[in-house]
Order: sequence, then structure tokens, then C-alpha cells
Amino acid sequence: MSLVLIIEDNEQNLYLEKYLLEKNGYNVEFAKDGMEALCKLEKIFPDLILLDIQLPNMDGYEVAKRIRNFEKHINTPIVAVTSYAMPGDREKALEAGCNGYIEKPINPDTFIMEIEKFKKS
Repeated sequence: MSLVLIIEDNEQNLYLEKYLLEKNGYNVEFAKDGMEALCKLEKIFPDLILLDIQLPNMDGYEVAKRIRNFEKHINTPIVAVTSYAMPGDREKALEAGCNGYIEKPINPDTFIMEIEKFKKS
């Protein structure tokens, strides 16, 4: 069973992602902001990180950069799950250290298939 860390401040988005993941056999940890996520990442080793870009206090781009500074998480896949869908947003997420990008609102029918492309084997 895989562990996924969701970094998301919106309760509805968090609920939907968590529900879909748990329904498909994943263990889920979550953080409501970047600092909480960075603290958790000192103790846990997720197989995948789902990262909202629009977070309070520290945006997802900065969170991704800081995660990449943790030696034990340098290869942990990070997927930006965000409503930022303007030209250049995907590239900005990838430059910050994300491995992938999923636009919100997520499609419940394809979400698991989309994230599984990024999971560590």
C-alpha cells in the first residue's frame, strides 16, 4: 500500500482527493500549508506528494523547492494539483521541482490513473 501526502488548504478539495485515494487502497497523510508539510516530511516518507500551489503563507512553488532540499525526498514524485491553468503555470511548477501537473477541478473518474503515472515504482 502506498502513502500519499496531500498538501491542500481547501477542505472540499482535500476531502475529495483523500476519499478517492483511500477508496483505491492508498494511505493518506495531509497538511494544510507548506510549513506543516515540511515538518511532516521530516518524519514520513511518502511515495507521492500532491501539492496545491495556492497555499497560505508559502506558495506551492516554494514548498516544492524546499522539499527538493531534503535529501531523502529528492526523488519523491511531486504532482502539482492546482487551479493555476494559465500559459506558463505548468512550466513554473516543473521548474520549482514538481514532476507533474493536474488541473483543478480534478476529474474523479481519471484522477487515480493520472497520479499513478508519477508514483515511485
